[in-house]
Amino acid sequence: MAKITLSNLRHSYLPSPAGPEDYALKEIDLDWQDGGAYALLGPSGCGKSTLLNIISGLLVPSEGRILFDDRDVTDLPPDQRNIAQVFQFPVIYDTMTVRDNLAFPLRNRGVAEAKIAERVAEIAEMLDVQEMLDTRAAHLSPDNKQKISMGRGLVRDDVNVVMFDEPLTVIDPHLKWKLRSKLKELHQRVRATMIYVTHDQTEALTFADQVVVMQDGEIVQIGTPVELFERPQHTFVGHFIGSPGMNVLPALELEGVILFEGHQIAFEGAVKGTGGHTEVGIRPEFVSLSDAGLPAQVRKVSDVGRHAVVEAMVGNTPVKAIVEGEVPPQGDTVHLAFRTDQTRLYRDGWIATEASR
Repeated sequence: MAKITLSNLRHSYLPSPAGPEDYALKEIDLDWQDGGAYALLGPSGCGKSTLLNIISGLLVPSEGRILFDDRDVTDLPPDQRNIAQVFQFPVIYDTMTVRDNLAFPLRNRGVAEAKIAERVAEIAEMLDVQEMLDTRAAHLSPDNKQKISMGRGLVRDDVNVVMFDEPLTVIDPHLKWKLRSKLKELHQRVRATMIYVTHDQTEALTFADQVVVMQDGEIVQIGTPVELFERPQHTFVGHFIGSPGMNVLPALELEGVILFEGHQIAFEGAVKGTGGHTEVGIRPEFVSLSDAGLPAQVRKVSDVGRHAVVEAMVGNTPVKAIVEGEVPPQGDTVHLAFRTDQTRLYRDGWIATEASR
């Protein structure tokens, strides 16, 4: 396995990029430690696949270097990087048995048959596919085909990194949780460096120890799932992670006081700087119905099972609150309280309050 370092990385698909807008990747510096579980998370077009292709050697970056354990691999082709890749669509041979599919990457490298048999048995046991080893892959269900595709990526013990590119996209929703759990279990057992690329926050947050959130070719935050949820460094992270996402509310700064719809807002800590486009950020989990607070009128109530999402209008701005128990009917006047230690100010999208202590 390997530590992966991306240094001053930029990439443009244009021959002569004129400015930042011409770059699919903008100035990325990143370290992934040996044996970690990482996710690249972001919407379509944010640069995830470009970054993955650069790491795998399918693309050479316009600028910057890629290091595996401090060895520069920027100009090396994919076959010299010792990378295993699992794609959105399972890459297996339908005419081969499961056993032969798992063995293929090892046979291709001239590994002794005794070692192959041992390694295939080990991976089959990890994947819970021992009983289907002699089944032809054509007869497998889509989720089992993807399991075998994962197994082909894990069967070699000389890989620097295993990369997963949207591996659960074509899997039925009710089977996804099984494969997510299996993948997490596999990482804990083999401790390989794994990078998981997805636009699905649930997949990223349940798999990864560290999540890299991307927007428009930039990294906007790197952190644990808890850090991304509890203290988004950028309003995009707040929007993108959470269901529903963070309330991002227009704010006015007046003589050092921050107002939302005419009401003064208290924040988690000291407010940094002045100027810029100001917004208040607070997650619906930290907005509560109260006897005092911001007056609002209930516009919509969505019952999602264990709780309800109440959307209420404060002036002209909707605010979502997650409420357990009895909820007010549509049209009712209520008061909303913001939990101070979870209320943050953002300037031009970036957090501008000091963390509460």
